[in-house]
Amino acid sequence: MNTLIIYTHPNHQSLNYAFLEHTLKGIANNESISSEVKVLDLYKEKFDPILFFDTNKKRCDMHSDPEFSAYREQILWADKMVFIYPIWWGRPPAMLLGYIDQLFSTNFAYRNKGAYSHEGLLKGKSVICISTMKGPKNYPLFFLNNAHKALMKKALFGYVGIKKVKFFEFGSVEKSKKKQKPKLEKIYNYFKTLPA
Repeated sequence: MNTLIIYTHPNHQSLNYAFLEHTLKGIANNESISSEVKVLDLYKEKFDPILFFDTNKKRCDMHSDPEFSAYREQILWADKMVFIYPIWWGRPPAMLLGYIDQLFSTNFAYRNKGAYSHEGLLKGKSVICISTMKGPKNYPLFFLNNAHKALMKKALFGYVGIKKVKFFEFGSVEKSKKKQKPKLEKIYNYFKTLPA
């Protein structure tokens, strides 16, 4: 199984980075699967999230833009994608949204089949989203009408043909490190026991 981890947080001392480390440890200690892992650290990579197009650089041609060929190859290579990111203002960071804007493009992630229909081109893949937020765990559900999950699961992954999507949303991330330990163990154990 090929696993691509897209990590999106600027601070390597953060809880998000600890989730990355525990994800990698869990996969490494999983005896039921043989998994090759690639980590894409968008901030370390200095990924440019700004979507730009004009009359010379057309949006409909993004699927063949050589600037993003290596990133497209990573997505095609992956059986499973793991996204690790904070939730800021009720949604993922602009850095991750910029990656999505430019990589999940028409004729790569989906194909239009008419005015009101399309075909997802990333079928068969699965996604795990691990996100953190300052507020309590249920804040997105009660105050934001689950906008985060609707964006990621329905508007994005469902549209491109990915049906298997699992979420881990962790709140109250500014509490003491001692209180974060069970969250990290949960992620470690999940990946350690994840079946093929």
